[in-house]
Amino acid sequence: MIGALRRWASRHTEQSRYSPVGIAFHWIMAVLILAQLSIGWYASLLPSGGDKLLTYELHSAVGLPILLLAIGRLFWRVIIPGPINDADSAGWQTQAAYLTHYLFYFCFFGLPLSGWIMWSALGEPAPLRLAGFIPWPSLPMYEVSPETQYRLLAVAEESHHILVLLLVLLIPLHIAAALKHHFWDRHDVLRGMLPEVPDWEDPRKGKQHRPREPRLHEQ
Repeated sequence: MIGALRRWASRHTEQSRYSPVGIAFHWIMAVLILAQLSIGWYASLLPSGGDKLLTYELHSAVGLPILLLAIGRLFWRVIIPGPINDADSAGWQTQAAYLTHYLFYFCFFGLPLSGWIMWSALGEPAPLRLAGFIPWPSLPMYEVSPETQYRLLAVAEESHHILVLLLVLLIPLHIAAALKHHFWDRHDVLRGMLPEVPDWEDPRKGKQHRPREPRLHEQ
């Protein structure tokens, strides 16, 4: 099964493209995360009451799918390696890209997990529902003392806020790096992540895009 998936994905990775599954994971999660940041910011502006609770219910309904998608995306990345593209080198930019991806995954898991802890520690203010309609269990906070619940709530809330700030920092850096690779370096990174947008080709099937040669002080 895994061998068949790798053979199928290799038809794309050999062309310096991510597989359609990898592309779907990337863009679906991007949309959901931007929605989450907007919903969370809006909820923080509302006064305590029914509207705030409903907004946080929506926030949790979107956050839980992100957790499942993060698990699926990590599993897919483990069994299906990404393509080798123009930006892959031994330079500091590649190491920075790896670090950025690790931090993104830390946020993908840490944010929904800390939110799940916060919701459970508050004594189930409303039922948790995956995507708004599939029941999702709360964590068994009733098995610990109220003091422990309070400490867990405080740690989860502080972690949630720190991870939000980290994500707000990572997103523009990630976008800026992708645009820099595409427009300045003329690398094929962004092309490989766009759904079914092939490179320009000449009659001999050769790619017309040519990576920018590094300057002498960059070598």
